[in-house]
Amino acid sequence: MVNNKIGIFDSGVGGTSIWKEIHELLPFEDTIYLADSANAPYGIKTREEIISLSRKNTIKLLELGAKIIVVACNTATTNAILELRKEFEVPFIGIEPAIKPAALKSKTKTIGILATKGTLSSHLFTKTSELYTQGIKVIEVEGNGLVELIEAGKIDSEEMKSLLRQILIPLQEQPLDYLVLGCSHYPYLIPKLRAFFSNAITIIDSGEAVARQTKSILDKLGKLNTNFQQKGECVFYSNNNPAVLEKIINPVKDQFQVKRINF
Repeated sequence: MVNNKIGIFDSGVGGTSIWKEIHELLPFEDTIYLADSANAPYGIKTREEIISLSRKNTIKLLELGAKIIVVACNTATTNAILELRKEFEVPFIGIEPAIKPAALKSKTKTIGILATKGTLSSHLFTKTSELYTQGIKVIEVEGNGLVELIEAGKIDSEEMKSLLRQILIPLQEQPLDYLVLGCSHYPYLIPKLRAFFSNAITIIDSGEAVARQTKSILDKLGKLNTNFQQKGECVFYSNNNPAVLEKIINPVKDQFQVKRINF
């Protein structure tokens, strides 16, 4: 099991923001990434659909030799991870919006959360938010359409700029000092978000925390790879256009493979 792989799945290419943090912290681990782009976005689907898709992805990762599975999708985590843990014996690492640190550190007592409808409406998100945001004004904004544009490779398009401006209107004129990103696709929009807010706020995502938790669980279970002779093999699978996936991970200079498969 030590030599097996870290499995990661997302509704598309966004979870590569989580993969990058994991690969940076654990460069000697083999990783497999599933981009379920054919079914993106998950944020507009029913809970039952999200659970079904997450189960499908889990089965494929286990077939490919995963020793641990990172659910690199906020919507899948908040809607499906409890069901996955009941059904499968493999350890799961989830990703949730970093509400707690934002609420604790906010000086203005006003924070924004940019997330999908599926995350914002989930029971797990509501429970976490209620637990840590007493006395904090929370402004929730749905990022409708953002995932679709990222999946289409249009991060730097005028269409993206226009949509972002429209979505962020509720956050204008608000004294927020923290913006929490509740979708693993959204870290790829951080430069645009900083430009919109003129660097006046702190933007938080969950990537580093997920990487640290992944390392901690592997170490605790005795599954951490301690062979430091060569960097791990990184294989990415997409069930849609692999070109978008390849482009978004291209800045990582290590060797990787991108393949198109049906799953």
